[in-house]
Formats: sequence, C-alpha cells, structure tokens
Amino acid sequence: MVADDTAGSGDKSEAEKEMDLKENGDVEMVVPASKCPSPSEGPTEAAVEPRKWKWAVIFLCFFGFMSSMKPGEPFITPYLLSTEKNFTRQEVTNEITPVLTYSYMVVLVPAFLLTDFLRYKPVLVTQGVSQVVIWLILLLGNTLLQMQFMEFFYGITMACRVAYSSYIFSLVSPSLYQRVAGYSRTAILLGVFTSSVLGQLFISVGHMSFYTLNAISLGFVSFGLTLSMCLPWPKRSLFFNRTQNQEQNEVAAKSELDVMNPKGKPASRWRNSVLLQMLLELRNVVRIPNLRLWSLWWIFNSTGYYLVLFYVHILWNKVYPATENKHIYNGGVEAASTLLSAITSCAAGFVKIRWNVWSELVIGVITALQAALLLLMGTTDNIWVCYTAYVLFRGFYQCLVPIATFQIASSLTKELCALVFGINTFFGTILKSIINLIFSDKRGLGLDVHSQFLVYFIYFTILTVVYLVCAAVVICRHYRNEAREGGGAEKQAAPTELSPVTTESEGYRLQLQPQSSLCT
Repeated sequence: MVADDTAGSGDKSEAEKEMDLKENGDVEMVVPASKCPSPSEGPTEAAVEPRKWKWAVIFLCFFGFMSSMKPGEPFITPYLLSTEKNFTRQEVTNEITPVLTYSYMVVLVPAFLLTDFLRYKPVLVTQGVSQVVIWLILLLGNTLLQMQFMEFFYGITMACRVAYSSYIFSLVSPSLYQRVAGYSRTAILLGVFTSSVLGQLFISVGHMSFYTLNAISLGFVSFGLTLSMCLPWPKRSLFFNRTQNQEQNEVAAKSELDVMNPKGKPASRWRNSVLLQMLLELRNVVRIPNLRLWSLWWIFNSTGYYLVLFYVHILWNKVYPATENKHIYNGGVEAASTLLSAITSCAAGFVKIRWNVWSELVIGVITALQAALLLLMGTTDNIWVCYTAYVLFRGFYQCLVPIATFQIASSLTKELCALVFGINTFFGTILKSIINLIFSDKRGLGLDVHSQFLVYFIYFTILTVVYLVCAAVVICRHYRNEAREGGGAEKQAAPTELSPVTTESEGYRLQLQPQSSLCT
C-alpha cells in the first residue's frame, strides 16, 4: 500500500526508493591506474556502439515508467476499508500492514545478492510477477490471510527495486553513469506522478469504483512484466560477473605482487573475492566522520520516513472517513508530494555550504521540522492540514537524500558505494521491523494509528536532540580550531556544492586496489 518511492511517492513505500535514490548520487569515482584506458586500447564502449546503449537506456527508462504506472496504488487502503473488502481499520493497521516490513527485511539481502549474481534481469522479472500477484490478490482475495500474502509480495517488489537502479550501470561506460542514472530516476518519478494523477482523475472525475481502478492497475503491471522479459541480459555485474578486462587487471595486479613478494604465501581464492575485500574495507568506512554521519542518517531517518508512508493512508481514513470515493484525494496528494520531492531534490544540488561543519545542524533542523509535522498530523482533525503536513514531510526528507548520496558516494568506489547503501538499507529495515513489532503489530502493543504517529513524533524528537547536540560539539570544535590556526581553516573549508568534505578527502578515498595515478 505504498507507492513506488523510488520516486518518492506512495501508499506503500520510495526506496524505498532508498536504492534508487542512491544511484542518482554517483559522482566522481577514483579509478585505479590499471583501469585507465590507454590510447592503444581504442575507443570506449560508448564510442564503439553509441546507438546500442542509447536504445537500451531508452527501453529501460520506458520500462521504469510503465512499471510505476499503478493508478490504484494510492487507494489500496481505502479499498481494503471500503464495503468492497470490508476489513476493519484495526485489522489493516495491526495485522495486514506490518507484514510488509517483515517481508522486506527477509527478502532484501537475497535480492541484493541475486541481483548481481543473476545479472539483474531475472530479479526484474520476479518483481513484475510479484506486482501481478499483488493485484490479482486485491481483486480476488477476501480473507485476512490473503491480504497478508499481498503484503508479503509487496515486500518482494520493494526488495527487487535494487535491480532496476543498478541495471542501468551495466549498459554504459563509467563516464556516462551519472547522466543515465538521472534518466532512469526521472522515468520513475514521471511514472509515479502520472499514475497518481490518473488514479485521482479516475476516482474524482470518472467516478470509477476501486475494483475497476485495480483492474486497470493489473493491466499496467502485466504490461510491465512483459517489458521486463524483453530487457537485454547484461554480460557483467558489479561483484560476481566481472568483465574480462577487470579479470585481466586483477591477474596483472596479482602478478605484480608476486614479483614484489616472491616468498609470500599464495592467498586463498575466497580471500581474493571482490565482495569479501569490500566487506573488509567497510572497517575503514566507519572511521570516516562524514560517511558515518550520513550513513546513520540514512538508517534512522529513513526508518521513520517509511513508517510514516506505510501508515499515513490509514490515518487519512480515520481523520476523514469519506462516504463517497470521489471525496478521497489520496492520488492528488501523492502526486503533489512526488512533485515537491523532485523539486527539493533538485534544489539541494545547488546548496553551497561547508558540509564538514554544518551537516549535523542542517540535519537537526530538518528533523525538527519533520517532528513538528508529525505532531500536527497526529493531532489535527482537518484532513487538508494532514495532507499538507504529509507533502511537506516528504519534501524535507527528499531534500536531504541527494546530499547524503553525494556525501557517501564521493568517497567510495562504485562497488563499495553499492554495498554501503545496501547495508544501510538493511539496518534501516531491521529497525523498522523492531518498531513495527513493538508498537504496530497485534502481537505487540497494537496501537491505533493516531498513537503510532505520536510514537513517530517522539522518535524524530529524540533524533533531533542527538543531531543538535552533535552539531554544537562540531561547530564549537571547528571555531576553536579556527581561532588557533588564525583563520587558516576558513580558506580550506570553502563552500561546496554537494562535494566531498575537503579534509583529507583524497586520503580517505577507499579503493579495492592500490593506485599510482588518476585517470585524466
């Protein structure tokens, strides 16, 4: 019951759009000297077959757009609570919706690994099949168990979104990564926006029933499944399916080490695996203050954000239990929040600030505003105030997502960046499951939706206090050091536009292999 939050909208999720947003943050990556193309190697892949990769990217973006076309998604909760399905609000809140988080947590790691091992396409097909199953259950199912299975398949769909966000990078050369990532994300955003607008028009103008709207959604997702089967099958992936050139580079690097240390014992095969090397490299990631801060923000703030997305439609139904479908404006609100999220994400790219000094303060202020909006949503009886607060809440979160993405990705290789975001997402999902089990699930406290939003308000308030205390420490330390150095720090910490922190940025760039120079 969450719209595809890769775009940032939804009755159900944006990842969870988490994983999609991540790829949009690919910025400058340091490339080992051994991978720098020499003049003798000839033109790049993009120059050799420009038409081939362009058509592949266009087709993938079209697939992303069509897979986001689910006009019935913003209205799933009203559909379950209507006389057509006749579930109670307590059943939807405490027995049906919590299954989504548990399913997502269980499926996320296998989906992440299988996406790379199977080279994307099978996971995208699995996502398409899961979406078809979701809408078949919505149309034909009537029992509580069937709706719980629907949520289980929703979790599979969310976990498989990582395949779309990473598939695009198997089609083009590294020099085009940032551009094509923008194309793929734009396609998703446009799809979610168009879908929400269509859904609202069908309900408010066409006076369509929820059942008919879901039947139309089934048609769209079935077409998306057909498109996924037509996607080309990539020959390479990040971890398990390395290209021939990458393998040759690794062999060459190993030979050089053998020459330098002929008496050394040969390393076992598993120790040379790329995935294991990156897992070991994560120890260095947690030592970098900038990466640690934004990773923790990703884990804790995304947890609260998605919990709000999962339950906000139930809150709207309680604040304003409309007797006629045409008076339900979920689709319009989701469209507005998607549009504002896109605008704030774009605007964040032009912010000039010394992030190594002011990051904690910016995060703290925005988290405080989100806490205030949650308190407003949890206490107001005016549905339009509730709608407005939700749109602003999502906009504030989306404003920080590209900043977090750039701050993390700018210090890591592409492979390690993907692993860090995957781990952040997994930890966030575990935290969501724990909160769900304690406060939402029938087996826990089983709170009603208003009480849950007060819990979310307390959660964001605690985060605000922590961020502001850390901000005070960092700012005081910065100006104390600046006074000692006689203003030298001011020259080194010039404002930047979503760039990595200037302090020892080159020394902290994490590599899978040693490098002697940078590609120019």
